[in-house]
Amino acid sequence: MAFIISHTYRFSDPTSYKKRPSSALFGDFVYFSASVIYLASMELLSTKDQFFPNYKCDVQNNLVAVIGGPNSDVCLNMATILCMYKIPQLTYGSALLMEKQTEGVFFQQMFPSVALQYEGILRLLLYFSWRWVGVVYLNDVNGERFVQEVLPMFSKSGICFDIIQRFPQLTFSVFADQMVKEGFETFLGIMKSSANVLIVHGEIQTIIILRMVLHFSEFENIPMVTKVWIMTAQMDFTSIPFQNDWNLDFIHGAVSLAMHKKELSGFQKFVQDQNPKGKREDGFIKAFWEQAFNCVFPVSLADQEGSTICTGEEKLDYLPASVFETSLTAHSYSIYNAVHAVAHVLHDMHSNKFRFRSRRKGGRWKLLNKSLWQLHHYLRSISFNNSAGEQVSFDENGSLIAGFDIVNWVTFPNQSFRKVRVGKVEPSAFSLKMLNIYGDYIEWPRRFNQTWPLSLCNDKCHGGTSKTKIEGKPNCCYNCLSCPEGKISNQTDMDDCVQCPEDKYPNYDQDACLPKDISFLSYEESLGISLAIFALSFSFVTAVVLKIFLKHQDTPIVKANNRNLTYTLLMSLFLCFLCTLLFIGRPEKIPCLFRQTAFGIIFTVAVSCVLAKTIIVVLSFMATKPGSQMRKWVGKRLATYIVLSSSFIQACICILWLATSPPFPDFDTHSIPEKIILECNEGSAIMFYCVLAFMGILAVICFTLAFLARKLPDSFNEAKFITFSMLLFCAVWLSFVPTYLCTKGKYMVAVEIFSILASGAGLLICIFSPKCYIIVLRPELNSREHLMRRKIFKKNYLST
Repeated sequence: MAFIISHTYRFSDPTSYKKRPSSALFGDFVYFSASVIYLASMELLSTKDQFFPNYKCDVQNNLVAVIGGPNSDVCLNMATILCMYKIPQLTYGSALLMEKQTEGVFFQQMFPSVALQYEGILRLLLYFSWRWVGVVYLNDVNGERFVQEVLPMFSKSGICFDIIQRFPQLTFSVFADQMVKEGFETFLGIMKSSANVLIVHGEIQTIIILRMVLHFSEFENIPMVTKVWIMTAQMDFTSIPFQNDWNLDFIHGAVSLAMHKKELSGFQKFVQDQNPKGKREDGFIKAFWEQAFNCVFPVSLADQEGSTICTGEEKLDYLPASVFETSLTAHSYSIYNAVHAVAHVLHDMHSNKFRFRSRRKGGRWKLLNKSLWQLHHYLRSISFNNSAGEQVSFDENGSLIAGFDIVNWVTFPNQSFRKVRVGKVEPSAFSLKMLNIYGDYIEWPRRFNQTWPLSLCNDKCHGGTSKTKIEGKPNCCYNCLSCPEGKISNQTDMDDCVQCPEDKYPNYDQDACLPKDISFLSYEESLGISLAIFALSFSFVTAVVLKIFLKHQDTPIVKANNRNLTYTLLMSLFLCFLCTLLFIGRPEKIPCLFRQTAFGIIFTVAVSCVLAKTIIVVLSFMATKPGSQMRKWVGKRLATYIVLSSSFIQACICILWLATSPPFPDFDTHSIPEKIILECNEGSAIMFYCVLAFMGILAVICFTLAFLARKLPDSFNEAKFITFSMLLFCAVWLSFVPTYLCTKGKYMVAVEIFSILASGAGLLICIFSPKCYIIVLRPELNSREHLMRRKIFKKNYLST
């Protein structure tokens, strides 16, 4: 349908009836074939009521501009004729992509930039996180361009498409079978789609086709799965008469873009007051009335039989919105602005007294310049405020400078519906934020129970998991893998898990990082207190033993096997037990520096004393043989030499350790995920194990000699006790190494303290408990007479 604007307005005659929205109160939505549109366009170039193209003799009706729509076929085919005559045209329907640049020059669109609409749809999908969608489009040039040019842009933003299908082409009845077959295939594709959101790209007649396609569910007994329809602004609700009683639930909860509009004062009342009584026949109003109210205006008495008679008193506001909308639609608002744009241009041209006006009889103004292309120049630069207070202007491409409304469709049981504005899409020049939407106010399809619909290929990967691609499927389809140890994902659908900072660790669900506790063996915990008590207890026992030996230093059992070695051994054990206290508490620089070296040197002194005692036992036995040369080796000097040389070697190792790579306080953030271990870093692990290895060598030598001399018949022979003590010592330290390497944190320190206490206690108990027993409880055995009896036994043993 086309509106011709001149000093008076006239309309081309409609050829058929279709559901009529309020966007053109006296017009008609007609699907024109190319030949009909060409014919109507040629009529505009003829004298009124006569078809003589390119010949006009009617001076009362001068063609100024043409307003066409709402279908792109109407506008494009109309432009083919009218652009040759440079007639300005304004389209109020679909946004067009002109094939020829010359046609675009004389075209104004009462429609915002189509690029803004597609960007708005993309922002809408991203806002609701709808990454898995379907697309159904009208089988025309604009639909094909949408698929070829716009959908790849969506894909770059992370949108994936489950289906991309065309609506069947509406054709003549001879091709009805093919149309039904294509429609059924489209219906099956929509129903089988796993996407809950489908984009519908079409024009004014698309709702009719969509309803036909979805109506297959009633014939094929296939349940219709409700979808969230995302519709373009070119679409509006239209229907044909036999669809009036079809269910409207399919559109409930749909979201569409619409050209921005404001209500015009008095418009709805004006529409509601319309009726065919007393109206001049215009080829539309009576036809519309009969279709809308399912009645007839009788031409003869025969027409009254079996038919409901139209009275003309029926009220338009009683009709459901699916039949007729009395409210202002976006198309109505566009036509209103188009008419006023041309009116403002005519006013501006009349106001130019130098080129476009002259006086005529009766005071009327007359256009002197008949070149319509000059009107187009004014149209491109026009800018005015309409009666609703909104500015109307065009950009350099001839598109209306405006935004889009986001509309939510709500249906009711009486076949009516309401379109609720829930947001808007604005050009960047109008607002810093392109998309403004109130998602909580949207009423969704009923099967979603008013929860925010999801449209995903698979469930989201929640915290603690990350996405992994499925081979052969789109990027929106993926599996969810648990984060590896030490990593988290604190957002949904993360591409990869992230490492926690060193001072934090993942929680159980691996979706958050928790601060690590600082861990060290302290006196405030039961383990540290227990070890400290044992260390002090053994130190006290050692001091008591030393006091006993000092008190009975002149008795034979104390004098036996070098009294000074015994005192040195007891002092070293006393210090060994006390040095474990350096391992407990917060690691500091000085304790870290000396605790391992102090332990190594002191324990070496203790082991070397035991070794010296063992060697003296062996040499003492050998020196009693006649002619033995071992007598000169038996004495204090040998024992002193053994202790000093062994201690010197160990001290050199420790000095080298401190000089090259000394221990230092350190933080271990990796051994235990939940804790930061405050520890003494040994500096050089090699030097640490060298210290242990040297003590181990002394212990093995001592154990070997003591084991060989364990049955020698000497007075107060210590060899058997040293054997037991060295056996315990070696067992403790052999088990220490693997245990130490397998534990972490403060338990490593606890293992070393336990090894020191256990091995030291083994020496103390195995060597000194028998002597203390004799000294304290059996003093009669600690006498010279008992010693003489032992010597007689020794001689008898040797003689045999």
